[in-house]
Amino acid sequence: MPKPRSKKSFFFGIAVAALLLSGGGYGLWVAASGSSEQKKEIPSELLGKAKRRTIENRLHLTGEIAPVFSVDIKSEISGKVETVHVHTGQQVAKGAPLVTIDDSDLLTEKSGAQTEIDGAKLEVEKRRGNYERAKALFAEKLISKEVFANLEADLKISQNSLVKAEAKMRTVEDKLSKTRILAPADGTVLSINVNEGQVVVGATSVNSGIILMNFADLERLMIQTHVNQMDIGKIQEGSELSIAMPGPKEDSTSAKVEFIAPVASVKNNIKGFAVQAMIANNDPRLRPGMSVNLLLSLGKSQKAVSVPVSAVFREDDGQSFVFVRQNGKAEPRQVTVGISNFSFAEIVDGLAEGEEILLVHPKDTGNKG
Repeated sequence: MPKPRSKKSFFFGIAVAALLLSGGGYGLWVAASGSSEQKKEIPSELLGKAKRRTIENRLHLTGEIAPVFSVDIKSEISGKVETVHVHTGQQVAKGAPLVTIDDSDLLTEKSGAQTEIDGAKLEVEKRRGNYERAKALFAEKLISKEVFANLEADLKISQNSLVKAEAKMRTVEDKLSKTRILAPADGTVLSINVNEGQVVVGATSVNSGIILMNFADLERLMIQTHVNQMDIGKIQEGSELSIAMPGPKEDSTSAKVEFIAPVASVKNNIKGFAVQAMIANNDPRLRPGMSVNLLLSLGKSQKAVSVPVSAVFREDDGQSFVFVRQNGKAEPRQVTVGISNFSFAEIVDGLAEGEEILLVHPKDTGNKG
């Protein structure tokens, strides 16, 4: 009658079978690590070497292209659009006509105002003549003071009427000047929102009136981005951002940070700070409204001795260390870490090029050394 197998052997066999199914040879190595000799053997897939690499730590951002100068063109007066002088995408110089508003009613109003001025001038001349004669008679005491005062008042009233008529004319002329809407600067027409013959409402305030067209200077572009509050301390005015250019050709241009919002805001449920950066050299591939990827270099080290970040461990006191393979064992060694990114960490001191290191902690391999 065979002896019953011990519970210890039974569970050991199950463990070995499970590890073989899930991890292949590596699982067997871990399960069989009860042998002190096998503990010294570290699988090659868990080992790496300290190599020299160029390491750059970069902050990845996304932003949107916007013109530095852009404006919504509105009419200051109400009226019918007589002529649209430009088309979408057209480049125009400062002062070039954009839209003309029909001025027929204003010309009629101007004619009426001119008539009022002419009449007021005649009235002033008449009243002035009466006043001058009355003044001479009053000096000779041939008319009463009351009569003289009345004639003097009549002259002043007529003069006041002339001033009002002239003011009315200036108002009409000002409105007429606004029937020709001119380009506020050198720039490009981005969009046109009205048609000839359409009646538009004048803008009496910033938020009123119909937008005739959108206008911008595309020679000066900037990037608007929103930086997470956890990363805003890494950016300062003057920081240079690299812009990944769209298209098959892998090239880039740069932008310099010129504004960081002093107060945090929430965008896409993320609290952060608005940042604006001026594009150094404009590129025709960059257009307003386009989204672009941005990179901010936080440090770069050329030909640095480095290891994968998974090989660097940190103690509670903040000290960093790696496990170096020596005589088949993993020996801990304190190191000084420099620049790091998502893949590699620079080892400033404590490790030489070519030394083998463990990519995971020994406790995760079953090898205690």
